[in-house]
Amino acid sequence: MDINFNPDKQHTLASETSIKGTGLHTGITVPMTLKPAEPGFGIQFQRIDLPEKPVIKADCDLVTDTSRGTTLQIGDAKVYTVEHILAALAGMGIDNVLIELDGPEIPIIDGSSEPFADLIEEAGIAEQNAAKTWYCINENIHYYDQVKRVEMMALPASDYQVTALIDFNSPVLGTQHASLKTMQDFRTEIAPCRTFCFLHELEMLIENNLIKGGDINNAIVVVDKPVTEEEMKNLAKAFRREKIEIKSEGYLNNLELRFPNEPARHKLLDVVGDLVLTGFPIKARIIANRPGHSTNVAFAKKIKQYIKKNLLTKDIPVYDPAKPPVFNFEYIEKALPHRFPFLLIDKIIELTDTTIVGIKNVTFNEWFFQGHFPGNPIMPGVLQIEALAQTGGILAINSMGNGKYDTYFLKIDSCKFKHKIVPGDTMILKMELTSPIRRGICEMKGTVYVGSKVATEAHLVAQIVKNNT
Repeated sequence: MDINFNPDKQHTLASETSIKGTGLHTGITVPMTLKPAEPGFGIQFQRIDLPEKPVIKADCDLVTDTSRGTTLQIGDAKVYTVEHILAALAGMGIDNVLIELDGPEIPIIDGSSEPFADLIEEAGIAEQNAAKTWYCINENIHYYDQVKRVEMMALPASDYQVTALIDFNSPVLGTQHASLKTMQDFRTEIAPCRTFCFLHELEMLIENNLIKGGDINNAIVVVDKPVTEEEMKNLAKAFRREKIEIKSEGYLNNLELRFPNEPARHKLLDVVGDLVLTGFPIKARIIANRPGHSTNVAFAKKIKQYIKKNLLTKDIPVYDPAKPPVFNFEYIEKALPHRFPFLLIDKIIELTDTTIVGIKNVTFNEWFFQGHFPGNPIMPGVLQIEALAQTGGILAINSMGNGKYDTYFLKIDSCKFKHKIVPGDTMILKMELTSPIRRGICEMKGTVYVGSKVATEAHLVAQIVKNNT
């Protein structure tokens, strides 16, 4: 991935690009075209060979089959084997693309994501003028399939990392694992890794005519049983070859492994591709033990449910008392004219051009609890709004540069008090500009959090006035 690639921006293709190949399972030669798309479009497939040219979104809720790959379906329209192209798009940082298919299946090419990564590289990657929203996993998400003995975990992390472990009780494969510590390494470390299967599976698929596009060059075949001369001849005939050999280490045909643990790396590739179907870019450490397409998709659904449940809380500020503040109490006293008992913020923990987060520790010793209410102390709502306003005042004054300024309320709209604030609570005061400051008029959205709960919301308008005294 380019050193100048900005992971916090959305990306699409710089130009249209095409490839043609055979579908592994259908055997149909399918032309595929990747087209640039607008920000927020996501990844969508279009079956241009069908009368209505239906569009199918890359979404785990649209998966209808995972028996020999991942299949998406809307109505009667299907797209088979989407995992390798999805992995390539994720690995190359593409967020928005339309994939036109003149047939039902993604071409298998060599059984890896590398041909698709090459295609994307040739087309070019274009940064878009839109922010990319990452969704952080803030708690462990666990999935376990008791029948298949598959275990998958998503752990909190500051980046997207994947580890895959495989163990098929095979003396050829042994126990393997592969790790991807950063998506920047996907192109070189994971994309070239080809799909694999065991010889007994291959024979079953051939007998049932289920891999019509199969070729010895698009899969690694693990020889897990003694093979007769007759069986070798049948395999050679099925793959239209004069002769097929078994390598000493137990692999069919003459392909050289690209990595000693190529099978484990390909399983990791499949995990990356299938988890694109959550529909959300995530920051998490994924650990997958013996993964397969069905469990990948089930896990993707679980992650999607978690994100949708927490969608409204993704912007909640995190308060770590151990971290030094951006501004301490001394700075706040210099910036604001308020003094005891009316200075209602203790420190500022976050500050950008458009957002500020302040902290107010509420104690039983607050002066207002003497009258509001004796025996049932509740912080008055108007003082919560005042605390928000003072926090917003720091942001507004800080944006004005040199000089002393005061801020004055002009308007309060859409004010809601959702949870009472009592002694012992820590108020997290977040103010966000809803439009640029013009002519000293400052419009902000304010939210008071206690932990992850929203206690108070309001839209505030204030005027910034230079203090000439």
